[in-house]
Amino acid sequence: MTPSLLLVEDDEVFARAITRALGLRGYAVVHATNADTASHVINQTNFDFSILDLNLGGHTSLSLIQPLRSSNPGMRILILTGYASIATAVEAIKLGADDYLAKPADTGDILNALLEEGHEASPTSALTTESALEPMSVRRLEWEHIQKVLAENEGNISETARQLKMHRRTLQRKLQKRPVAS
Repeated sequence: MTPSLLLVEDDEVFARAITRALGLRGYAVVHATNADTASHVINQTNFDFSILDLNLGGHTSLSLIQPLRSSNPGMRILILTGYASIATAVEAIKLGADDYLAKPADTGDILNALLEEGHEASPTSALTTESALEPMSVRRLEWEHIQKVLAENEGNISETARQLKMHRRTLQRKLQKRPVAS
């Protein structure tokens, strides 16, 4: 039986590349570009695996974890993001994701994360490197704090800016940048 996989990714080029690579490895991939389409597909099909891009055009895919878990409790769920932070990793794992992987990630990295059955998900596993033993830089700490406050405000930019005593445009500019190295 061919394993089925739901890919929720709004970057069409990346989605095509991953879909093709996983298809060549024997997976039946269904691609959705947003949470609404994914919700509809989840209600129609039972998947073995799921890869969720964390940031879908300003919205989060974390709301899809529970419906996926309900449809198949044994499903492996991987959160994939270009905006990795400890706060979002912790939140994703608490909600039931099996793993969290920072982009750029190749097909091998993705399959390793999906297939590691005995692997205990760690909120910081995707963020750790050998240099992670060193203290985080001030810029990285700022990024982590912004992500934490943003998560607490359920993605509301205006409220997050108010709480951080920061102009909304400044916050948006900081959020558009990739996370800084530790």
